[in-house]
Amino acid sequence: MSYQSVFRPGLFAGQTIIVTGGGSGIGRCTAHELASLGAAVALVGRKLDKLEAVRDEIAAVGGQASCHACDIRDEPSVQATVATVLKTHGAIHALVNNAGGQFVAQLKDISAKGWEAVVKNNLTGGFLFARECYNQRMSEHGGAVVNIIADMWGGMPTMGHSGAARAGMLNFTETAACEWAHSGVRVNAVAPGWIGSSGVDTYPPEHHERVRNLKFAVPMQRLGTESEISAAIVFLLSEASAFITGACLRVDGGAPNARHPWKLIAHERSKPYNGFPLATVPKVTA
Repeated sequence: MSYQSVFRPGLFAGQTIIVTGGGSGIGRCTAHELASLGAAVALVGRKLDKLEAVRDEIAAVGGQASCHACDIRDEPSVQATVATVLKTHGAIHALVNNAGGQFVAQLKDISAKGWEAVVKNNLTGGFLFARECYNQRMSEHGGAVVNIIADMWGGMPTMGHSGAARAGMLNFTETAACEWAHSGVRVNAVAPGWIGSSGVDTYPPEHHERVRNLKFAVPMQRLGTESEISAAIVFLLSEASAFITGACLRVDGGAPNARHPWKLIAHERSKPYNGFPLATVPKVTA
C-alpha cells in the first residue's frame, strides 16, 4: 500500500531531496512521503543496512531512493556524501536535516564527552550538511532546507544537552534564512513534540511509565504521529511556503501552552493523521 499523503501527486517530481537519519522513525516516514510525491530521495545515515531496507520499501511501491552511509559529525564525510549525491542525481533541490540523537541524563551526570557527542549529532552535523548543500549546489540554484529540532521551550529536563543543541539549531535556521535568501534558499525548522515513534522504545525501562503518561500533559491528550511531522516538513519544502523562511513550525499538540493553573481536560476528540501504512507503534505506548 502506498503512502496516503494529503498533498497532490507529483508535487516533487523531478526533484532530489536528501533526508538525513532516513533509516528509521520520522526520517523513514518522511522519505516515504516525499518519494510518493515524486521525489528522488537520497537516504543518509550511519547504518547502510537500515537505509537499504527503507530504499527497498520505497522501491516496492514504485518510488526512487539511493543510500549514502555517512557520519554527519565528520566534516570530510559530509562533504564527500553531498558530492556523491550530486554525482548520483545531478542536483539537490532540498535537504531535510533530521538525523540526531540523545540519551536520558540529568545535567549533573553528563560528561563533557557525552555533551559534545549530542551537540555534534543535533547541531554541528545539521550545520555541516546544510552548509555543504548550500556551497556545493544551492548557492547557485536555490533550494529549501528544513531542520528538525524539538520542543525545547522552557528547557528539557533530563535531556539538557539535546535542548541546548536544538535551541542552537533554531538560531542557525534563523541566521541561514537571512544569509542565504539572496540565493533563493529558504531555511525553516519543524519542532516535534512528543511523537509516537519507534525511537521511544529505546528509552531506559525506568522511563517507560513516564512516556505512557506524556499524553496527559498535552492539550490534545495524545502523542503525535510520524505522519504529522512529515506533513509539516512537506509543506515547508513545497511551493505553498514560498514566502516562509526563518520560521519554526511547532507540531506538539499545544504542549508548551499547557500552563498552571489551567487544568487540562481529558478527552478523545483529537483524531490523529497517519498516512504511513508501514508506521510502527511504539511498544511502550501500545
